[in-house]
Parts: sequence; C-alpha cells; structure tokens
Amino acid sequence: MLADNLIFLRNIKGLTQEQVAEVIGISRQSYSKWEQGETYPDIDKCDKLAKYYGVTIDSLVHQDNKVDDVKIAPAPIGKHLWGTVTIGSKGQIVIPKAARETFELNEGDRLVVLGDDAEGIALVKADVFEQRVQEALKLSRQMTNE
Repeated sequence: MLADNLIFLRNIKGLTQEQVAEVIGISRQSYSKWEQGETYPDIDKCDKLAKYYGVTIDSLVHQDNKVDDVKIAPAPIGKHLWGTVTIGSKGQIVIPKAARETFELNEGDRLVVLGDDAEGIALVKADVFEQRVQEALKLSRQMTNE
C-alpha cells in the first residue's frame, strides 16, 4: 500500500522521484526503493512525506482506497472517500454510515443539494448553508454601507 500511495501522490503532484527525494532529504535511489517496495521510510521520513502530500501518516502507510475496482490515492487531510452509492428509481441514495457519523447526519436532517456543471453534486447541511448565506448577506450590506 505504501509504495502504491507514494507513486499515486507523486504523480498527482506531477513530480519526479528526484524532486520528492530532494524535499525529503534523501537520494533518488532511496526514494525509488520505497516506491518499489524494497525498503520503507523511517517514521520521520513518513511524517515529512505525509506533510508534503497533505495526508495523514496513517493514510499514507495503510490506506487502500478503491472506487469500484480502481485504486486511488489517499485523500488529503479533511477530505474523505467512502466509495460509491447507487441512485434508486426515485433519485434516492443512501449516505454511507461512516459519512453520516463523520458529519453527524441524523434522520430528519435537511441537506441542501448544490451542483456545478464541471464539478458535480455536493450536499451541505441546510443550517450550515443558511448560516453562510446570512453571513455573506451581512458582509455585502456592510460593504455597500462603507
């Protein structure tokens, strides 16, 4: 998992092994061995790699995410991937339990469905969305009065 995650994360950033090795303070050959699974970085180097890529050490070392059968890189800190859902005949989906627990979603909670032609669909708790709209309106009024 670590070797695959290092390859995915490096490629996402569009970097060479040499560039990452330089940031971490090692040789390209040492870094190459990590990506090949021949050796493993010590905890200090794992910490530097995780911070550099914006992921947790745990996800760097252990995460084995897949969407269907396609393996993907660890998500950045604060981002999540819970897999796929299937849309029912009336457009309903079941939000994965881990997502409901993480965002404290309970039966009866209201969600705002947002969409972007290029980015897709997002769900936001209605009370959070409404609060942000009110804050934006307040700021807009303040700017108009200045």
